[in-house]
Amino acid sequence: MALNAPDLTKQPPRSARVRLGGYVILARILDKGRASLAGKNGEYIYNCPLDERFLEFTGIDAAALKKQLRSGKGDGDILKWIDTHAKHRHNAAEIEAWSAWQEHRAPDNVDSRAFFNELHKKSAAERTDITSWFELLDVDDYASFGGKV
Repeated sequence: MALNAPDLTKQPPRSARVRLGGYVILARILDKGRASLAGKNGEYIYNCPLDERFLEFTGIDAAALKKQLRSGKGDGDILKWIDTHAKHRHNAAEIEAWSAWQEHRAPDNVDSRAFFNELHKKSAAERTDITSWFELLDVDDYASFGGKV
């Protein structure tokens, strides 16, 4: 079984911005799922709240997706499987709109704002241009692996 798993103890998963089949978040989920199966996920968690946004949008079950990853399927085959098994089917325009909204999504309540601010302070306190979750994830991934922000 070749998982083609990235070692997330040495590098971050793909950015949540990377699109696969038009979907943001998906490529990152696949990296984390494969790494988790290989025991190389480091601090990254498969089926975290960010992953759940994609899973809810498509109606894909996290365990079923992980089973597909375990079989060694590549990104293209996983995307075909998602297109076939999604409970919530969306056309290209709906996927584009959802993906664009996710890219710009920011904390929308006091608790998530506090969590966001804590991570922001830890990874790039001097950066005033970080306003969305994807921006924060990108800078946190970069800083976590030795990048200077």
